[in-house]
Amino acid sequence: MSALQTLHILLVDDNQHMRAITSAILQSAGVRNIREVSDGAAALDVVRDHPVDLAIVDFNMFPLDGVEFTRLIRNSPDSANPYLPIIMMTGHSEKSRVYEARDAGVTEFVVKPITAKAVFDRIQAVIMRPRPFVKTDDYFGPDRRRTNAASFRGPFRRSTDQVEAALGGAGSSAA
Repeated sequence: MSALQTLHILLVDDNQHMRAITSAILQSAGVRNIREVSDGAAALDVVRDHPVDLAIVDFNMFPLDGVEFTRLIRNSPDSANPYLPIIMMTGHSEKSRVYEARDAGVTEFVVKPITAKAVFDRIQAVIMRPRPFVKTDDYFGPDRRRTNAASFRGPFRRSTDQVEAALGGAGSSAA
């Protein structure tokens, strides 16, 4: 029995053909619990009313796109699951779009045209290697840092940080 068989996956894309392709990929690996909807607003209803282990959402949808869906899942006071793993699917892979999705709290990103390998690599990443969640004043979601650098020795990141810390943060502010 495939471990994927027990997952409840929400598939959100306004393009019915893309939903069919993605659903076929998921079914080929044994996923049996797939709910499909065509926009973020319908997806919010599904998350409220049904168990969902993972959401795969398109970036561009109307009236509620994937980025805004993610923001609402992560930050809305009545969110059913702020920790829901969310994989963003898009044909728009410009750096600004990737950053926008990341900063909204997307867990993983896959670029269209999708492949089965790309989809399963992302699913494995969010299920088998989940990143810790971070809460700051202006962000809640998976830790945006992908690696823990072996050379990281604490909060000081610049050679001048040690001096500034000793001076009470009164170091040079020149940009």
